[in-house]
Amino acid sequence: MRILGIETSCDETAAAVVEDGRTILSSVVASQADLHARYGGVVPEIASRAHVELINDVIAQSLVEAGTTLAGIDAVAAVQGPGLAGALLVGVSAAKAIALATGLPYVGVNHHEAHVYAALLEDPMLEPPLVTLVVSGGHTLLIAMDDHGHYRVLGQTVDDAAGEAFDKVARFLGLGYPGGPAIDRLATTGDPASVAFPRPMLDDGNDFSFSGLKTAVVHYVRGHPELDVADVAA
Repeated sequence: MRILGIETSCDETAAAVVEDGRTILSSVVASQADLHARYGGVVPEIASRAHVELINDVIAQSLVEAGTTLAGIDAVAAVQGPGLAGALLVGVSAAKAIALATGLPYVGVNHHEAHVYAALLEDPMLEPPLVTLVVSGGHTLLIAMDDHGHYRVLGQTVDDAAGEAFDKVARFLGLGYPGGPAIDRLATTGDPASVAFPRPMLDDGNDFSFSGLKTAVVHYVRGHPELDVADVAA
């Protein structure tokens, strides 16, 4: 069985053809990082318009790289949430249009569930029960997968997601967007023990908190402008 999967939940327009749930025949991703860099984060309206411009070409390329056509596809799937409403609408509309025109089944996919199952692409031997950590720009979750399709949220962020904290700190430090890779690269040259930033909720259940860390970095750097930015990143 071959599935055409479409993903437009945030700022990347993506499509892939996957065979029998495990074999990736193609994976095409069009990044919008350059469009959002000047704003230091994703602008939903800009993301949505870019998806509209890119979606048809990305889908077509994914089919070409997989060596197939829509006639060789058995179903069409798209991420239907959570994510940016306008961005999601583009991918879902494209998938439903293809399904309507071809008679193929349409499958709406939960964004978090897709992250969980991505681990099985890396290690096909994985079987539930298992615990998955989902960390993205907008979400930070600890999920127990008791069985296929059966999940329990063990913990989640009580404020900002980890990715959001990275992006906002990077913007404050003038490191550009996306913040995670920029901070990660710079941190390799700094001293991680130079500043004792707070590590909240270590002994308070399975939830996470990142807004305090973000605020602590901003206040500390303002009070110590001479501090090496690489040390802050580390």
